[in-house]
Amino acid sequence: MSSLALAVLLSLVSAVAYAAGAIVQERVAAAGDGRPYAPLRNGVWWVAVALNGVGAVLHVVALAYGPLSLVQPLGALTIVFALPMAALFVRRRAGWTAWRGALMATVGLAGLLALTGSAGSHTLAGAEQLMLATTTAGAVVALLVLAKGLHRPMLRSVVLATGAGIAFGIASVFTKTVAVEWTTGAVTSGLPTLLVIAGLAAAGLLLSQAAYRGAGLTAPLATVTVVNPVVAAAVGLTLFGEQFRYGLTGTLLALACGALAAAGLVLLTTERVGAERRTAERLGAGPDGDDSAGRAGRPPVTLPGPVTRSSPSGKDPSDPFPAPSSLSPPLTGPLRHGARRVEFGEGRPTGGSARRGGLATPGTGPDGTVQTLAPPARR
Repeated sequence: MSSLALAVLLSLVSAVAYAAGAIVQERVAAAGDGRPYAPLRNGVWWVAVALNGVGAVLHVVALAYGPLSLVQPLGALTIVFALPMAALFVRRRAGWTAWRGALMATVGLAGLLALTGSAGSHTLAGAEQLMLATTTAGAVVALLVLAKGLHRPMLRSVVLATGAGIAFGIASVFTKTVAVEWTTGAVTSGLPTLLVIAGLAAAGLLLSQAAYRGAGLTAPLATVTVVNPVVAAAVGLTLFGEQFRYGLTGTLLALACGALAAAGLVLLTTERVGAERRTAERLGAGPDGDDSAGRAGRPPVTLPGPVTRSSPSGKDPSDPFPAPSSLSPPLTGPLRHGARRVEFGEGRPTGGSARRGGLATPGTGPDGTVQTLAPPARR
């Protein structure tokens, strides 16, 4: 097996390992209880860590045997492989936009693979490493200063993400240098190169994290996904002596394939982020920003109503027929009952009145036409 074929095989397996690790991490995060350091006590999460570690090691080895202009773009297949793997293992369907992006990325990367010529293992000399590290640091600092002067969150996010992609891409360049030296047995870079790799990786992580602030996930993730392999491939073509087949025509075709793959990666990224946002809105919050959908499984919260004075009789104050009390005003409306007239209110018995079962009957004369019925509280 040739070195190019081995590098391609290692890159494909690395992308599959990265995709599997991402799917496992996503499942662990979805099933977690939100407590700090909860994944550390989950054995499945450590499986995801192991998968990411395997992917990283295979990618480094692929950089040692293959050209940087091919291996680094093939690393973007992680997003492509995650699409069918998620549909197969976790039953997560993808829309037509995602499949179209995956097809575009696959065709573009296949074109790059077909146009990549065989190249020997090259490393950077000490002066070249110093020049590349200085140039990269100056570019990242310049982008950081530019981002601080921008007030539009989306534009600021794209600038920061561009700096993150540059840092990650150049870190891969130094990683290839170290990997080639280790495989050939001529380790001359030593600790300074490892420190540069660690510094670039940390800078890329911090810049990408800052890029997500205030602008969402779609634009920064798409920018980093595209800028990283583009920068690494540019360095491979200029400093490592890598080239494409068929001269200028092959180079132009390779650029077209790279543009096609980049457009596909952008479609994949935007569709994936949009699907995650729709899922979060459906499970956690509605489209209007409330969390009524997320409260479906919670017990209802009863707010206290206005304080009302309860009646002495213990009846509900909202009863349409409350019992009279000492606070109730007297009812003095007359009521015709047969030939008599009955009044509700305080009894005012006159002389000769008699109380029969709480019914005061004043006037025992022959007319006897008025009776006064006292409320129960007055009896």
